[in-house]
Amino acid sequence: MPRNMRGCEKHLYLYGLRLANDEIVRLRNTDMKNLLRHKKLYLVLDLDHTLLNSTLLAHLTPEEEEYLKSQTDSLQDGSRVNLFKLDFIHMMTKLRPFVHTFLKEASEMFDMYIYTMGDRPYALEMARLLDPNKEYFHAKVISRDDGTQRHQKGLDVVLGQESAVLILDDTENAWTKHKDNLILMERYHYFKSSCRQFGYNCKSLLELGKDENEPDGALAQYELGGDLAGRDVRQVLKVVRKEVLKGCKIVFSRVFPTRYQAADHHLWKMAEQLGATCNTELDPSVTHVISTDVGTEKSRWAVKEKKFLVNPQWIEAVNFFVAEAT
Repeated sequence: MPRNMRGCEKHLYLYGLRLANDEIVRLRNTDMKNLLRHKKLYLVLDLDHTLLNSTLLAHLTPEEEEYLKSQTDSLQDGSRVNLFKLDFIHMMTKLRPFVHTFLKEASEMFDMYIYTMGDRPYALEMARLLDPNKEYFHAKVISRDDGTQRHQKGLDVVLGQESAVLILDDTENAWTKHKDNLILMERYHYFKSSCRQFGYNCKSLLELGKDENEPDGALAQYELGGDLAGRDVRQVLKVVRKEVLKGCKIVFSRVFPTRYQAADHHLWKMAEQLGATCNTELDPSVTHVISTDVGTEKSRWAVKEKKFLVNPQWIEAVNFFVAEAT
């Protein structure tokens, strides 16, 4: 094998080609210059729970099947449909509200990729539903079959410099090497099986007989872009995150397991990344107490001193507003 092809067996499979390392470098540099000339960046989009929600037909309840039978749109009517029964892959897919508008607006600022942990046939079918006229993604559809790491996503298969790539995904752990590029997306759970998959003891949107609203749903809140072209998006995101909870001083109460090093917990780290100061002891400068139990001494102190007493999920909810701030 030629030296410049070593390690490239699964390096870049976007166009049905496996490219040598030196060719990848050349294409990345050329593509980057072209995008900057048009004042664009790269946007990598996850599929499941970010842009859409899918379920196996076998996982639908009888009630869901009856309701969906009257709601399913036809692919032949030419309209922009949201709900698809895909018999050939035994699945039902619901597109997230506002997704068509989101993609149209994002395409003016970004060169967009799809990146999913689903297999390639599934990825291509979802791309067809999202982009039937092939306006946005073209061949830039990456599946788990194209990745270089098992159970992980990586920017090494994206034809773009890491400093110019934003990622929109609902799963932080999928991007362990690229968390600085990641904007975490609130998960979209339309089907009951989706809630069960993540162990959520709650009703799905379908069971509730409603959906995210077009004007104020999760995707509608993500105004990406701004004056980012030519800047390192990782540094921009760090600065934006630091502003979200700037000035907040947080104490946790009965959130971490006994004898657990508090500073190592993901909620502590998340709060600091969002600009908050975390402490283990109460003092008058504390602004928020985060607790799962309103009866703890620290929780009662927060109520007495008129401080904010919030659930741990508050931190995660705040984290979803990073993109809006961007």
